[in-house]
Amino acid sequence: MADAYDFAKPGKLKLKGHKSHKKHKKSKKRHHSGDDGASSSKKSKRLDKKDIELHGGWWEVDKYDHITGPICIELSKMAYIQALDNGLFTVGAPHGDGEGPIQPEILTAIRVNDTKVALKSGYDKYLSVDEKGIVVGRSDAIGTREQWEPVFQEGKLAFLGCNNCFMGVDDEDDIVCKSSTAGDNEIIQVRSNGELEKPHDSTPKEEKGGSKSTEINYVKKFQSFQDRHLRINKEDKMAIKKARVDGTLHGTLLDRREKMKADRYCK
Repeated sequence: MADAYDFAKPGKLKLKGHKSHKKHKKSKKRHHSGDDGASSSKKSKRLDKKDIELHGGWWEVDKYDHITGPICIELSKMAYIQALDNGLFTVGAPHGDGEGPIQPEILTAIRVNDTKVALKSGYDKYLSVDEKGIVVGRSDAIGTREQWEPVFQEGKLAFLGCNNCFMGVDDEDDIVCKSSTAGDNEIIQVRSNGELEKPHDSTPKEEKGGSKSTEINYVKKFQSFQDRHLRINKEDKMAIKKARVDGTLHGTLLDRREKMKADRYCK
């Protein structure tokens, strides 16, 4: 049997119940300007505007570049994934027309590389998948388990987790990551309230620079200054460069700070 990940690459998303259709010969009937094509396009734009208004100004993303900054994940009509204070997630109550998501339903998307993102809850924790396939938000840094791959196909979107399964909802309305195929429970809509033309660059200012400056910026942010001197890890900075590529920068910096035993958040 082929690896489940093979079906998760863009253009190869395996949808439950999907059936292939035979190609039909194109009709040679001529279409005139102003016919159904043009009117359909105008109707689509009107529906998009109406859809945005219904969701309180939050618009549906249709490409990877727009999954950045504040987002919400809609699982059913007007119902979003909601973070709980115990680190778990559920489906929130449906909203009325014109209502956007509430604060526990808003996540922050951070690009890890060209294909994956990390998701942070309102409790300042990153989403990951535990050993039972449950989606949890309890991580302080981005590692391999905190990375999600948005997969677009045929106008549909699903999030692939670190266990090669798709994010979805179970019968108890808990958010899980257990299915290797994307069915109705795994198809999602990601919505954003950011600028459509110019997606917000969600890269933290501490990470804008070289490996050395990045580590110094994070040390300044988290280190407690008992003697007013920075304690910088003197190990090879190549580990930081590699972590940028692998998408494990936060975890690597956390490990390097922990070795110095001088941070407020490292023990």
